[in-house]
Amino acid sequence: MTDSILAPLANPVYRRLFTAQVLSLLGAGLATVGLALLAFDLAGGDAGLVLGTALAVRMITNVVVAPIASAFAQRFPRRPTLIALDLVRAAVVLAFPFVDQVWQIYVLIFVLQCASAAFTPIFQAAIPDVLPDEDSYTRALTLSRLAYDLESLLSPTLAAAALVLVSFHWLFAGTSLGFLASAAAVMLSRLPAGARTESDQGVYARMTQGLRIYLVTPRLRGLLALNLTAAAAGAMVIVNTVVIVRGTFGGAESEVALANAVFGAGSIVAALTLPRLLEARTDRAVMVGGATLMLATLVAVGLVALTAGLGWGVLLAGWLALGLGYSAILTPSGRLLRRSAREGDRPSVFAAQFALSHACWLFTYPLAGWLGANTSLGATLLILAIPAAIGIGVGLWLWPRDDREVLPHRHDDLPADHPHLRDGHAASGGRHHAHPYVIDSLHRCWPRPD
Repeated sequence: MTDSILAPLANPVYRRLFTAQVLSLLGAGLATVGLALLAFDLAGGDAGLVLGTALAVRMITNVVVAPIASAFAQRFPRRPTLIALDLVRAAVVLAFPFVDQVWQIYVLIFVLQCASAAFTPIFQAAIPDVLPDEDSYTRALTLSRLAYDLESLLSPTLAAAALVLVSFHWLFAGTSLGFLASAAAVMLSRLPAGARTESDQGVYARMTQGLRIYLVTPRLRGLLALNLTAAAAGAMVIVNTVVIVRGTFGGAESEVALANAVFGAGSIVAALTLPRLLEARTDRAVMVGGATLMLATLVAVGLVALTAGLGWGVLLAGWLALGLGYSAILTPSGRLLRRSAREGDRPSVFAAQFALSHACWLFTYPLAGWLGANTSLGATLLILAIPAAIGIGVGLWLWPRDDREVLPHRHDDLPADHPHLRDGHAASGGRHHAHPYVIDSLHRCWPRPD
């Protein structure tokens, strides 16, 4: 199975892009640990609240900037744009060691995320163009998920090793080097230009194109609901791990890294099994299963914390299960986005996913931080289980079990000799034909099931 997962790396362009992603996320992972420790250094027991607010600033920036960036993305070549954004990120993180006020964290997070919110959708939308075959793309998504998990596994491990020798401020220097190395890897890549979108008539149309496609497509509406489940459970891990380990358990900085690493290990295990699992199960079944696991874990660990008290072993087991469910939701999402848009519209659809999924985090990050600072650990887990359950329920409702790619539909609004109807067949009062269905200028609404 390992050989098949690594198969996309035979493509030289993807291999360099994957290298860029690994290097960038390696640096970002060091910054995540450094930011948590910086928040604890400045705010002590209120670190969860500070970190939750900082991450909320990050989410607001992602929600606002990503659609705007996608609207202008096709006006500039991909490679120089990605390189420039990496250089901006490398420069900004060098300011974190000089922070001595909480508000300065918020300002730097805002500037850093402006660059990241522009970088990520452009980068993600390039991968399906580099790997048009769905099997190769699925395995690339697994590799991408593994790269993201460096932030919660290898990066904390490296951070723990570095903290033995230096203070946490030096972690931000490692972050800057990661972004510079990412820029160098992108510089060596030859990215396809990408098709042009149908919405070239104005900036506003380009900004809203991805959102229109996303919110009309049933599988993507279901994906958005499941993103809420992932965000509710993920926020608990990201925001409150440092408070639980340092404050409740009295653990060291290295134990904070270990707890985050266990979450990442669960995500990696799930990602490695997904290519084969997705051959036997639908995306919907796998993703709903992952969401259900996350919900069950929140409830189980919360009840243990309220009744018997949370121990180190229970925390690690819970974080491992949450990592499994988290990856099962997020890894297949790229398949849904690729399937749901034409090539020219993919950047805007990926940007819509980036913005809307981060809108979920915008809600759950401050909620997790406020709950962690003002309620018990058990109550925090059980309250966060509520939006997680809502996400599953709404996802099952919006995403039909019969999610066919090829759909029969009518075009009563087109003349009978329209080129799009060439492969159709006559039907009473109009044209009736079938093909892989996506929302575009000829298909503005989703066809009703027969």
